[in-house]
Amino acid sequence: MPTIECDPATARERLAAADVDVDVGPGNTDHERWRAERGDAVAVAYDDKVVVQGAQPTDLTALLRDGGGRAHVYFDGASRGNPGPAAVGYVVVTDDGVVAEGGERVGETTNNRAEYEALVRALEVAGDHGFDEVDVRGDSELIVRQVRGEYDTADPGLRERRVRVRELLDGFDRWSITHVPREVNSRADEMASEALEDG
Repeated sequence: MPTIECDPATARERLAAADVDVDVGPGNTDHERWRAERGDAVAVAYDDKVVVQGAQPTDLTALLRDGGGRAHVYFDGASRGNPGPAAVGYVVVTDDGVVAEGGERVGETTNNRAEYEALVRALEVAGDHGFDEVDVRGDSELIVRQVRGEYDTADPGLRERRVRVRELLDGFDRWSITHVPREVNSRADEMASEALEDG
């Protein structure tokens, strides 16, 4: 049960400013300043701290902490047919656990474009949670090397997506991007595959 030492009024403002759905309401007792719920987490504010409870406390802890911190970001794109129906998956993780994960369909496109779309979505989510450092991991060596500037591309669509990724990365104080084997990226891969199947 994480306890965050903070000013409850400032923490409440941080929740209100977050680009995610958080239900904030009055406390249940005279000692509680307010309560907030998101996913499987409930935050209870007292005079000088916020206590987070629930099965998935990271649904709220990353939003409540003052000053960003570091996240590991995993991404994966999938396309059936290349080009064909495509989906993306991402996972954002801290030392506390999974902060956010998801998958969604992205229409019809190539596998490489789906990989870029997954990376864009993952970085947007990490930015929405206020992290100021990200270590990005993906199993597409091509995308990783293009983003690092080691490979170029003749495809205008991929060049445009690479520019968007670099803009998002430049919004963080520090970032890295590394190619990892598929098994290390398995959860993001699952998110993309499930989204593709559900579509």
